[in-house]
Amino acid sequence: MSEPTDIDNDDEAFAESTLVQAVENQIETDNPPAAKAIFNKLTLVGYEREEILTLMAHVLAVEIDAMLDEDRAFNTEWYETALRKLPELPPENT
Repeated sequence: MSEPTDIDNDDEAFAESTLVQAVENQIETDNPPAAKAIFNKLTLVGYEREEILTLMAHVLAVEIDAMLDEDRAFNTEWYETALRKLPELPPENT
């Protein structure tokens, strides 16, 4: 087998960028409302924009992974609850 290449890193960067963009869209559209609320809360307590977006993108990634693993629809209730717990991150499914 060959060594891992930059393609893996490119894929990871693309996925992260896409998740951050999705979170930014949620904040802009206020849908779900928890997205804008938690962004504002974390900003007020001193977190930097990029750090907040990364935390929120992590929560979104955990929910998307769970959706795919469990073959189910997006769980908005879980997602909003997990966002409200930030900066504490949800456990990742293994």
